[in-house]
Amino acid sequence: MRTRSHRPRRRHNPLRRRSDVVEAWVVVVVAVLLCVVAPLTGTVAGLFTYDRARTYAEEQRAERQPVQAVVAGRPASRPTVHGDRGHGYRAEVRWTGPDRRTRTAVADVRAGTRAGDTVTVWFDSRGRMVAPPPNDVAVWQHTVGIGLGVTGGTAAIVLLARAVERRVALRHRLAEWERAWARTGPAWTRRRA
Repeated sequence: MRTRSHRPRRRHNPLRRRSDVVEAWVVVVVAVLLCVVAPLTGTVAGLFTYDRARTYAEEQRAERQPVQAVVAGRPASRPTVHGDRGHGYRAEVRWTGPDRRTRTAVADVRAGTRAGDTVTVWFDSRGRMVAPPPNDVAVWQHTVGIGLGVTGGTAAIVLLARAVERRVALRHRLAEWERAWARTGPAWTRRRA
């Protein structure tokens, strides 16, 4: 009794064209690119971005100093357009500087802040009011966004290349069919007497 091998055998099929073999290999390559290479490029880009964003955030934290200020006036009723990180309303704030002088400025405050509340205002090395440095959540959001963007971009390029290849393969396949019909067509369409 013979046992059956479950290995696929390579049989010569007279109907199989070279373009069919190329198409099958292209599908395998596209699957590997989409399932392995695209996520890998996204991961590498994300790791690179994380290192750069973390370094940038640490530089910003070292350069900027927080100052505790008291909200002196009522916050504006309409949010500012450029607000981010929970900020969005402008209000007058007051604080005491290192020289013991009271200073005031207009700063972005969180929604729901009232007069008399304490807020943190950030200053750079020149004494200008600036946005707070990015925190760990912002660094991770930036990292994940870049990683997903690179993964999606790589997948889009692969799928676009696949669409172009498929169109070219279809043209070649149609040309092969025309040549084959030119050889066999006259024998089939000849009138028999």
